[in-house]
Amino acid sequence: MATTTLSPFIASTPFLLQPLKVAKPTSHSLPSKPFILCTSQNRPGSSSKKHSTNGGRPTSKNRRRSSYGTSRRSILKKTFNQEQVDFTAPIPDDPIVGIIGGGMSGLICALNLEKRGIKSTVFDTGIHGLGGRMGTRVIEPQQLVFDHAAQFFTVSDARFAEIVNDWREKGLVEEWQGTVGELEAGGQFVPLPSSPPRYIGVNGMRPLADSLLLETSMVNVVRPCWISKLEPFNGMWHLSENGKHCGQFDAIVIAHNGKCANRLLASSGLPLIARQMKRLELSSIWALLAAFEDPLTLPSNMVTPPFEGAFVKGVDSISWMANNSRKLLKSPDNGPYCWTFFSTSAYGKRNKVPQENIPVATAEKVKAGMLAGVEMALGLPEGLLPKPIYTRVQLWGAALPMNSPGIPCIFDPRGRAGICGDWLLGSSLESAALSGIALANQVADYFQGGGARPEEFAVGLHQEFQPLEGHDIGQFPGLDSETQKDGVQNYQLTT
Repeated sequence: MATTTLSPFIASTPFLLQPLKVAKPTSHSLPSKPFILCTSQNRPGSSSKKHSTNGGRPTSKNRRRSSYGTSRRSILKKTFNQEQVDFTAPIPDDPIVGIIGGGMSGLICALNLEKRGIKSTVFDTGIHGLGGRMGTRVIEPQQLVFDHAAQFFTVSDARFAEIVNDWREKGLVEEWQGTVGELEAGGQFVPLPSSPPRYIGVNGMRPLADSLLLETSMVNVVRPCWISKLEPFNGMWHLSENGKHCGQFDAIVIAHNGKCANRLLASSGLPLIARQMKRLELSSIWALLAAFEDPLTLPSNMVTPPFEGAFVKGVDSISWMANNSRKLLKSPDNGPYCWTFFSTSAYGKRNKVPQENIPVATAEKVKAGMLAGVEMALGLPEGLLPKPIYTRVQLWGAALPMNSPGIPCIFDPRGRAGICGDWLLGSSLESAALSGIALANQVADYFQGGGARPEEFAVGLHQEFQPLEGHDIGQFPGLDSETQKDGVQNYQLTT
């Protein structure tokens, strides 16, 4: 395979979004009261410390019990009233970090901690695999394939370009050559310019996540595992899943968000981090995976060859549609034809239910509403859309951020805890990667300093949030507004 290199270019397209202006991280002194002093009585050096799953765990006698429930009101009360934990135990020679969340940001954080010589354990809830919203679903035995979360990505930062180059050299990523554009209700389609390049996973998005840790030796992965409690004890963080001890760590990383992260932080002893997480506003998006025996009937004004992806405008229930069979399988003439449809955030909000237990009636209502939206978007007469031979709906209850602090990471050095995720910078795969890199370096720098002068390492604990613009399905760096295109550097992968 030819060597992959980078060549910068300037994005120029009339269909560009407003770029997110990223504020520089600022340091703030942490309040001195109230706090919980957390120190170790027997920690002479790294040789005596063992990162086991049972040793040194809190017992029922010394564990602080919680009287709070899990309602939003109780979470808010506990978040705002909890005491700040203050670790004073020395940093050992071989620290280990617990990372809660195995999406892009958590995996990249683990990878970059290893580059700095730091071990980590990644806890992820995924049953089918790692990656979070880098999800690809394969339905057997029909061999139906769907990218059911992240659809494609762009590259605008040299650090992310290095990661994508590695994927490209391994044959995991390629430029999406299919036509992508904007589809107005009624079937009016306008293709987007090919610049900046759009990239997809050759076999879907999930293999990209799986590949990140293949060559690591200092990263342990535990899944499926749903960390339900954080406890500071004896100079370390103790993590557990429904009462089962999962390990003890010198620092922790929260690499996910939403109500589960809020509940986890509500009694953690990290009020500043918990408060920042509570400021995050998230959209809800429905995904409809549908396979058709025959190609969809497209209006005569469509481009040839037919589009493979479209941002839908003017339809209440649909914001995006993509032909997975063309994109991933390169099979334009052989069925079945697999499509991914995403709802608008407004439609997701109106039809939001607990995503872990979607009522059958709601699933049927959403499916019917979204298929009707597809019909409207394509300008087809009512009832002309073929009946799919396979459908599945999935609710992303905490899909994408609607506001952001515009900083790469948040880190509380007194609590030895941090947050990473795409929402800190925007809502893209690139944002997630840059956030993971930033937090890994922040933690490593703090460890390297021996934990002294913690106030110098505090980042983002008081940063204000600003509304976030972009498509309902996320941001794509380089797709900026026409008025802002000058000076926007992107990176094109070439061979």
